[in-house]
Parts: sequence; C-alpha cells; structure tokens
Amino acid sequence: MRLLLMSNSTNHGHGYLDHAMPAIRARLGPARRIVFVPFALHDREAYGAKARARFSGEGIDVDVATADEAGRRAIERAEAVFVGGGNTFRLLEVLQEARLLAPLGDRARSGTPYLGASAGINLACPTIKTTNDMPIVQPRGFDALGLVPFQINPHYVDADPSSRHMGETREDRIREFLEENDLVVVGLREGAWLRIDGAHGRLEGAVAARVFRRGRDPEERPPGSDIDDLLVR
Repeated sequence: MRLLLMSNSTNHGHGYLDHAMPAIRARLGPARRIVFVPFALHDREAYGAKARARFSGEGIDVDVATADEAGRRAIERAEAVFVGGGNTFRLLEVLQEARLLAPLGDRARSGTPYLGASAGINLACPTIKTTNDMPIVQPRGFDALGLVPFQINPHYVDADPSSRHMGETREDRIREFLEENDLVVVGLREGAWLRIDGAHGRLEGAVAARVFRRGRDPEERPPGSDIDDLLVR
C-alpha cells in the first residue's frame, strides 16, 4: 500500500493543502488524475470544486466520486484516491450505503496511492472510534478500511495548562478509548502526516506525534521517525 495520511488539509496561515503539497506530489508519482471522495461534507459539489481548483494548479485532474455505481467505477479504475476531511460519521455512512467501502479498500490495498486528510485518515484505521467528530448520522457500524493496524486521532491538541477548561483533554479521551480497546492510537498534530509504503512507514511534517498504548506512558515521535513497529499486525 502507498498511503499519505494527513492530520489536516489546511495549516493556519496557509492555503488548502499548501503545507503538504510536496509530499502529495511525491506520493502521487506519475499519476496525473485522482478521484476525490467528498462525502464528509454536505455540499459535495462545492467541495469537489475546491479540490479540482487546487490540484489543477499542480497539473493534476480531479474526478469527483459520486455515491452510486458511477462512483464505484471511478474508484475501481482510479490512478489515485484522495478522501477529504469533514465529518467522519457522515463519510462512513455514505460509503456504506453506496457500497463503496470495499472497492475503496481494495483499490488502496492494490497499491493505488491513497491520500486522506482528517476524516479521510480516520477511515484508514480499523475503526472510526478515535475521530473528534459528533455522530451527526448513525452509520451501520464503526468499522473502517483497516489499511493500518492502529488508530489515529487527527488534529491532536495538547492540554493547555493555562486554560480554565475543566473538561476532558484530548489525552483523557484517548485514555478512555484505551480502557475499552487495546489498540495503539497515534495522536497526529496538525502539520504532520504519515507516509506508508507497505510494511514501512514514516512520520513527516513539521511537528511530533504522540503515541498511546494501553498501560504505558505516551511516547513522543519526532518528525522523521520510522513507524514500522506500529505497522506490525
């Protein structure tokens, strides 16, 4: 598999995908046409237009997937796939209802480049249980593509010791997940992404990631770190 799993699609002070575009172009290689999966947002037409405009500046054409048989055919013959961010529950529900989840997984496992941002990387995990999103719709279940054997929490935010907020921190939420689920969780901060080639993976971008395991203290992984150990199934 050839995956690029980005915590976010827009960094503060920059345009859409600007911070990760060199990595995206490297991941795409010779591919000059991608299928964009817009189902995490309500206005799919506008979302598709946004992706098409951004990639056109890179000389890359975009086909926007639809939730029907035409969308299935587009995914099955895609040179590359990009699953955009938004609400993960909505994304998964649409893919389930349209029966596109299996074709998408099959395409990624065949070696077709899979790019995801935010909700699109939750989808690459075994389940979507570590998303930050509200369950605005109810999918048939939480099982996702399982392209990687660990969970990801995108947009991971460290606790602010000066904050007056008394609710759970992101770390608290992940610890709650680990009380019920024995899976590694990667807290992927904004500005970071995971590049995965088969059994080999690497943390890239500008910031470190935080790795959580049941019964162990969290571990910081700096940019440039290998994550091969996390890919062992």
